[in-house]
Amino acid sequence: MPHSTPTTAAVSTPTTPTPRGPAPSAREHRHDVDLMRVIGSVAVILVHTASSFVHVVEDQEANGAGAFWVGHVGESFSRFAVPLFFAMAGWVVLVGAPPRDERKMWTRIVRNAVPVFVWSLAYVAWAWLRDRNDDPAVDLATQSFFGDIRPAYHLWFMYAYIPIVAVLAFAVLVRAGKHPWGLGLALLGVAAGPTVFSTVTEVTGFDGLPEFGWSFGTYQVIYAVGGALLIGLPHRVPARWRWGLLAVLVAAQAGILWYSTQVHYPIPYAHLFVGVSTVCLILLLNRVRVPERWRPALSRLAGASLGAYLVHVFFVEELVDPVVSADMSGFVAALTLLAMLAVIVALSYGASLLWERLGLRRWLG
Repeated sequence: MPHSTPTTAAVSTPTTPTPRGPAPSAREHRHDVDLMRVIGSVAVILVHTASSFVHVVEDQEANGAGAFWVGHVGESFSRFAVPLFFAMAGWVVLVGAPPRDERKMWTRIVRNAVPVFVWSLAYVAWAWLRDRNDDPAVDLATQSFFGDIRPAYHLWFMYAYIPIVAVLAFAVLVRAGKHPWGLGLALLGVAAGPTVFSTVTEVTGFDGLPEFGWSFGTYQVIYAVGGALLIGLPHRVPARWRWGLLAVLVAAQAGILWYSTQVHYPIPYAHLFVGVSTVCLILLLNRVRVPERWRPALSRLAGASLGAYLVHVFFVEELVDPVVSADMSGFVAALTLLAMLAVIVALSYGASLLWERLGLRRWLG
């Protein structure tokens, strides 16, 4: 567009240019976090595969030493899985991708909650078809909206994960000057839910209300906030410290094995041994350089990890439980565990990648 010639007065009055900061950079994609997600997902599958060996001998060495020890070793050396996912959840909300507004946060919550409900109903239906339900399927389906259920026992994690993510996001938004009223009311409902249900039961005498399971514990919040701190570190742990961290990690896992076999099974996730092993693993993996040629496949697997987690118990119950036996020798039990782990991981990730191609990720995770 043409301009007229400026007057002398206009020229003699300079304007101060508006300072401009650097253009915002694209959010960094953390391939090391992708690696943590895949390792955590495989570790969860290992926990539940190995637990079949422990359960078949009723956690008694006298009922079958081979299955007993192989199951406990498998579980003990993968017990970091659940705390690792709480840690990554905290990092995402507080550091990696803090929510910009309440609408974005509700999108995240729905994206996680919908597959939980879908899979809860799927596990109830499958157990009903296989005649494994101890309670009426309708009662279990109702319960699945308020808390974890036995056919989908592994989903207890999501009933804590989603509220923790919501609480952290609520704090982030309030700190940023936002007013997330809807999220606040939902969290108030989660906090008051157990007492509301119990009060209704006490006043009316009606004991048919489902158990309210949307809640989280102190240790879970600590893992989430601690994960934000550790995964958010800008640099790798120096090389001179990594061998020491690896030694502490192995020692902590050996401690988990001792506690699980000699004191109490299963060891609580809040136990010091589990916490130490989780911290060591995060520090060893944090900022690790993933080779360029592996990154596309790793990112795709990381994207499929939630779906693999949601579906894997189907395969554990149908493939692992029937072949595990109390009279297995240690050698046979170890080979069986490794073979079953490979099969369950392949089937779980394969299924998750398949429904991604079919456009079902929003429903199936």
